[in-house]
Amino acid sequence: MEVLKKLFEQHFHSPVVRVEPLQGQLGGSGRKIVRLSGGEESAIGILYDVREENVAFLEFSRHFRRHGLPVPEIYAEDLSQGAYLEEDLGSTTLFEFLSEHRNDQLRIDQHSSVAAIAPEAVAAYRKVVAVLPRFQVEAGRDLNYKVCYPRSSFDRQSIAWDLNYFKYYFLRLAGIPFNEQALEDDFSRLTKFLLSASRDYFLYRDFQSRNIMLRNVLNRVQDVAKPFFLDYQGGRKGALQYDIASLLYDAKADLPPDLRQQLLDHYLDTLGGFLDLDRSEFMEFYYAYVYVRIMQALGAYGFRGFYERKEHFLQSVPYALKNVRWLLHNVELPIALPTLMEAFKNMVASDKLQGLTSTNQTERLTVRVFSFSFHRGLPQDEAGNGGGFVFDGRSLPNPGREERFKTLTGKDAAVIDYLGQQESVHQFLANAMSLVDASVSAYQRRGFKHLMVSFGCTGGQHRSVYLAEQLAKHLRGKDGVEVVVRHREQEQLNP
Repeated sequence: MEVLKKLFEQHFHSPVVRVEPLQGQLGGSGRKIVRLSGGEESAIGILYDVREENVAFLEFSRHFRRHGLPVPEIYAEDLSQGAYLEEDLGSTTLFEFLSEHRNDQLRIDQHSSVAAIAPEAVAAYRKVVAVLPRFQVEAGRDLNYKVCYPRSSFDRQSIAWDLNYFKYYFLRLAGIPFNEQALEDDFSRLTKFLLSASRDYFLYRDFQSRNIMLRNVLNRVQDVAKPFFLDYQGGRKGALQYDIASLLYDAKADLPPDLRQQLLDHYLDTLGGFLDLDRSEFMEFYYAYVYVRIMQALGAYGFRGFYERKEHFLQSVPYALKNVRWLLHNVELPIALPTLMEAFKNMVASDKLQGLTSTNQTERLTVRVFSFSFHRGLPQDEAGNGGGFVFDGRSLPNPGREERFKTLTGKDAAVIDYLGQQESVHQFLANAMSLVDASVSAYQRRGFKHLMVSFGCTGGQHRSVYLAEQLAKHLRGKDGVEVVVRHREQEQLNP
């Protein structure tokens, strides 16, 4: 950590005041990621001991910025220590923004196949898919593929790694029966077909909603922030179809089929501005790449979940199986893969995997987060749980005392910036989050269904609203947790 502090001080000419871990035990990467702050400056620090991957990320980042693409600026690096410092793009991922702008009750309702996604989230996705061709085609033309790690292209070896990952860490560990030789024959046919697609473009490799940041997000459709992109260090040369498949079939994003089609059409319309696009040829290979991406993800879930016993990774499996089920009913590939298709059918019919689905959908903890004014008493416990937390935010700096904030709330950017600069606010939130996290873990272990957390201040307008929103954003990143936010006093003013 000292090397990151040194890089920060050399770049900003000021000392580090605060270090905030950003990637905990839920992450699948071996990288250590922290936010370093000092004065009005902040940056993201990365510690990772795989030099080749660090070199790829740093060179790609500088290359993409030369092409005007929205990726983080690299401030400083010390590759001998596996450390580098990059631009802080905020804390809102596309996945978190989507989670905040959808009707979760429809999503988990077993009788509804369509998630209600708000226009703001659709607008954000449209911006994202419109940028993708610039990475693939424009920046891909003169990129140095010699620094790609571990392979310079999504070739036969790369595909074999993904398929075997799926076979041994998902199918085998999930107890799905298959004839190994017949499955290998299908893998061989699938690989040959995938490699017959045009593959002269940049393949981002992990183009999914958690690797896309939205900066200065507002709530109106026309004000959805510009997306920024991360985690392309595994990029290599490959086919166009892979990355858009990664985004649209990102398991826990759980995009409904009609929206996936709309976004695919928007992507193809944009892509047509960068090359002479034959849509029928693109679609001939598209769903084969969807399948291979889903298999890669399932292999990762199986390795982390079944093999390493990190059970939270298995909570993504039901969403991936939902995508597989849709594909089985709606898509026919141009090549015959009988053994692989039979394995997929056995997966969606598996009692063991169905059990994961049941756990994921019915044993969820709902955390209700309130803001309120102490002048009007405590919020009512509508769940009848009789417990939870009430935090008093009146000791914190009060934006309501300044004229410029009088008409704003804790959801407005100016108030968020003001409170975000107060060290006492960060300490208050860190302590509150630590207490709530411990209860969330205990409640989940014991099968409880409801937890209530309330933040109070003088008027229920600034500090309490800000604190409630920050906790809600933090909790939305946890598996098995549904978050409901209520701003009681604001609802009274705007019924």
